[in-house]
Amino acid sequence: MKKLLLFSFTFIGFASQAQTWSDDVASIFYAKCAQCHHAGGISTTPLTTYSEVNPITTAIASYVTNDKMPPWPPNNSYQQYSHNRALSSTDKTTILNWITNGAPEGNAANTPPLPVFPTGSLLGPGDLEVQIPKYMSKAQVGADDYVCFSVPTGLASGKKIKSVEVIPGNRAIVHHALIFLDPNGSEVTDTIGGNCSSPSNQNTKLIAGYTPGSSPLTLPCNDPLKLGISMPAGSHIYFNMHYPAGSFGEYDSTKVIFHFYPDNETGIREVFASDLIQNWNFTLPANQVTTVSGQYGPTTSEFSLLSVFPHQHLLGKTMKSFGVTAAHDTLPFIELPQWDFHWQDFYFFKHIIHLPTGTTLKGIGTYDNTTNNLDNPHNPPITVYPGLNTTDEMFIFYYHYMVYQTGDENYDMEALMNAGLKDIPLNKESIISVAPNPFNESTSISFPSKNGDHLTVYIYDTQGNVINKLCSNSVVNSDKVTINWDGTSTEGTSVHKGLYFVSINLNGALYTQRIIRN
Repeated sequence: MKKLLLFSFTFIGFASQAQTWSDDVASIFYAKCAQCHHAGGISTTPLTTYSEVNPITTAIASYVTNDKMPPWPPNNSYQQYSHNRALSSTDKTTILNWITNGAPEGNAANTPPLPVFPTGSLLGPGDLEVQIPKYMSKAQVGADDYVCFSVPTGLASGKKIKSVEVIPGNRAIVHHALIFLDPNGSEVTDTIGGNCSSPSNQNTKLIAGYTPGSSPLTLPCNDPLKLGISMPAGSHIYFNMHYPAGSFGEYDSTKVIFHFYPDNETGIREVFASDLIQNWNFTLPANQVTTVSGQYGPTTSEFSLLSVFPHQHLLGKTMKSFGVTAAHDTLPFIELPQWDFHWQDFYFFKHIIHLPTGTTLKGIGTYDNTTNNLDNPHNPPITVYPGLNTTDEMFIFYYHYMVYQTGDENYDMEALMNAGLKDIPLNKESIISVAPNPFNESTSISFPSKNGDHLTVYIYDTQGNVINKLCSNSVVNSDKVTINWDGTSTEGTSVHKGLYFVSINLNGALYTQRIIRN
């Protein structure tokens, strides 16, 4: 790992043997918790400083022990996904040991700089913005608000989507947003009753979603893999919005930014988004736990599976989807040991899954229609049937997929999706200069300083993970700092192409800048 610091400094302070907030724990909270738990985020409990975390360590220990936070429903031992937000076993052990030993702060000067929490667009201006009208949440205490908006795109000709970014108009109250593509304009806006949760037409397809801490949908868009989703002329965008209980009176105007391929772009492989598995013929008797299943296939040709999105409503208990090949091999897609209606997302596989000809896609779900289910909207329980409202039930698995080509299963989807983050506007007001930017082999990070300044410089990815600690708690002895970053991680491995952030703590003041590696 090469790292040239063109200024003189001395390190001050040393990490003690015991785990501390500053040296060991803060970085975990930044990567796994702070995307939601920061000022202006969806959570009302910020967790970015020692003074915020220390008073509630008992509650934190309970959440961590029981895998309640951070919210990551999939069973990672069943399948691996890109942009995994779950705590690793090492992370959990570090946090719990730290709390058991009294949760010491350590040397406050060693606390790393915060990652970047974008207040606007991460991908920058796109080719099309579609925005819902200004809306006031009607979610009283104890009751959430679910509403739907149908908004025309105004497209005069068809386009190929390469990325989709959902920008909440009010991050503090947008719990989740599901974005559907309605090619025929058949959906209607529904803001009455607070229980609209799904489209009414089978041709309206879910293409992207937003939950706090999630990333924009960035399909691989460079050789060797260019993927796109077709948006026909005259399409509408159908927003399914969820505003949490207690947000009554707050306003929101969420928008979606689409980035398209140039009209003359060639070599784009079509990605389809469809609810291949669905069941609309089941009954959930009161005071019972019921199992529901569905399947699709067998397939008549080979396909490549990119993602899976399971969907139930408030009675959901578990969900599982897998494939069975003609040779009776099982292909695991997703297993949710505990369904959570409040945390829904597309889960993109770490590597594309090859579906041979003759594969049958299967899904299984259980529903708890008893008083033991604290989310049951009916007390006492009543018989529930399939339907579109939140108080009805659904059994659906959405997928992104495409026609198979030899070698698809060898692609690293996380790396290729990160590489799709390009043409990102820089923060022109930052004191940090990065050149060249974008870069291939190495880049120089420069900013003004003065003798005696205390400095920490970290590189983060878009998920808030620490990529490289370029310097930690150093004392500057010059009037300018220049640090060369060679595009490697702290462990010395070369990082993937894509978007990164340099975050600087200079005498307690935080500065950031975006860096693109080509």
